[in-house]
Amino acid sequence: MPETDSFSIGEVINLLRDDFPDVSVSKIRFLESQGLIDPDRSDSGYRQFGGDDVARLRFILQQQRDHFLPLKVIKSKLTLWERGEESARAVAAAPPTLGDGGQPLDRDELLKRSNLSNGQLEELIDVGLIRPVPGSDVYPAETGVVALEAKRLLDLGLEPRHLRSIRLSADREVDLLSHMVAPLLKAKNAEARTRARDLLETCSDSVHAMHRALLAADLRQELTR
Repeated sequence: MPETDSFSIGEVINLLRDDFPDVSVSKIRFLESQGLIDPDRSDSGYRQFGGDDVARLRFILQQQRDHFLPLKVIKSKLTLWERGEESARAVAAAPPTLGDGGQPLDRDELLKRSNLSNGQLEELIDVGLIRPVPGSDVYPAETGVVALEAKRLLDLGLEPRHLRSIRLSADREVDLLSHMVAPLLKAKNAEARTRARDLLETCSDSVHAMHRALLAADLRQELTR
């Protein structure tokens, strides 16, 4: 896309609509209001998007669609994206933050984003891999990633019962880290809760890194047998 090209907001929507059917004028304006994009303005005040702006929008929309990331996380990834696509891919596997997890998903949205069938979703719920927000019929935003990756594993031949071990492993780690911050949570004040969240976030980063390293090392050994 030539750098000299300039597009109106309507033209940008037409360029992106095939890949992102839900893109709209209001969505692009919202992303601008959140500081994720900053298009130029014509003398009469109309937005003018260059090729880089369109590429940036495409990256943002991909992160929302494929990784279900909140805007705060996407904004932090944009700096790396600006340095090169490989850097952005490297942080795609980063563990989620413990702040605002994003908008919860209802059942229809979860099915749409993951391409799971109703039956597959029910089986994943039965084995505990997917759980709704307690006391509701919606699912945490992170469930979108769980459902999408579960679909990939199911397509490769695994069954929902095989994935139960992933849920059990996560539950054990949550129990371990929850006991560590229990004294802070008992204090029931904002400062203690903030310290607990920061501590859990740091520990979850370490657990995530250990998982990836241990998995890579053990699977490498399997290949050399």
